[in-house]
Amino acid sequence: MPVNYATPAADQLHAVAGVRLGVAEAGIRKADRRDLTLIELAPGSAVAGVFTQNRFCAAPVQVCKAHLAKRDIRALVINTGIANAGTGEAGMAAANATCAAAAMLMDLRAEQVLPFSTGVIMEPLPVERIKAGLPAANSALKADGWFDAAHAIMTTDTVAKAASKRVAIGGKTVTITGISKGAGMIKPNMATMLGFVATDAAVAQPMLERLVKEVADESFNCVTVDGDTSTNDSFILIATGKGEARFDAVTASGWEEFKAAVTAVARELAQAIVRDGEGATKFIEIDVEGARTRDEAKAVGYAIAHSPLVKTAFFASDPNLGRILGAIGNAGIADLDVAKVKLRLGDVPVSENGGRAASYREEDGAAAMKPAEIAVRVDLGRGSHAAKVWTCDFSYDYVKINADYRS
Repeated sequence: MPVNYATPAADQLHAVAGVRLGVAEAGIRKADRRDLTLIELAPGSAVAGVFTQNRFCAAPVQVCKAHLAKRDIRALVINTGIANAGTGEAGMAAANATCAAAAMLMDLRAEQVLPFSTGVIMEPLPVERIKAGLPAANSALKADGWFDAAHAIMTTDTVAKAASKRVAIGGKTVTITGISKGAGMIKPNMATMLGFVATDAAVAQPMLERLVKEVADESFNCVTVDGDTSTNDSFILIATGKGEARFDAVTASGWEEFKAAVTAVARELAQAIVRDGEGATKFIEIDVEGARTRDEAKAVGYAIAHSPLVKTAFFASDPNLGRILGAIGNAGIADLDVAKVKLRLGDVPVSENGGRAASYREEDGAAAMKPAEIAVRVDLGRGSHAAKVWTCDFSYDYVKINADYRS
């Protein structure tokens, strides 16, 4: 079960003017489950995305990049069950055929459609099942389809992930709603995740392309479950322009408030992925400060978050906290002065002056590791920059889930 997370109710997910969503059962990998999602966008919508940096990126990722470059997107097709990655030329043909089928159904051009796939890698995508399921998804299109879509994009997720906000900016109401999926093979750049966030605000295309990167860096690129980077990761930001607010320049009134609201939705979706990490029993926030650069702070955060020794210790509530010091020392900072490093678990001082804190007691460390949510605080004592990383523990179930994933 996820750590302190529950899917918002359908009526808590605000419709975004200019977006309709429909789902269907296409039998892509398993029968009797919603596994195909179609999203229709109003004409004139701006769309931008960031994708996995895995060199073995999936066919749909490659097609998405090519279609986004033409800046006229009207529909998204998302399938779960099969990732269509490691599938060569046949995979590219399947991704393009998916776009063509949706385009024909919706009276669009194929390059106006973005395809997304998630699931098992190196298995052929049953594109004929997608084609057969698309009419049902099209018939089901509705403005309040976010809840259904959140469920239809799941793979090993135990719960659907969604977030929504309505905020007043400069006297104008702005709606932001999004969904995501992901539980394993999660690591930044980006994670085995799909994320889709839409707003009714009008945002100039160049600004949206900058915004999606900045938002990703403050949300989806701050989470890790197991240190593996997937082949299919995609985060898409949509601005339909059907609402009251309009942003044509970064100097526009309310832009920073709008950016903060979008980031908050994306961060909620990203943290939900970690809270639902495969087999997770604890949600861990790693806060690194006192770094010379933000990248340096992130490197230390990831070094801690990726360590199997640290993650299993958190699962067991075992205060073997020298493991955290070892991870910090392995973060690649050649001139790190360990005498200046301070480590705390919540309010419990653990390490200072290069060794155990004078006030530290093991029973305090064990108590700090028992809650479902744990804060790790690191001060490197070498600068003014900081970063946060969110992760989870490693339990027995992580191995079980991944050992049985294809069965």
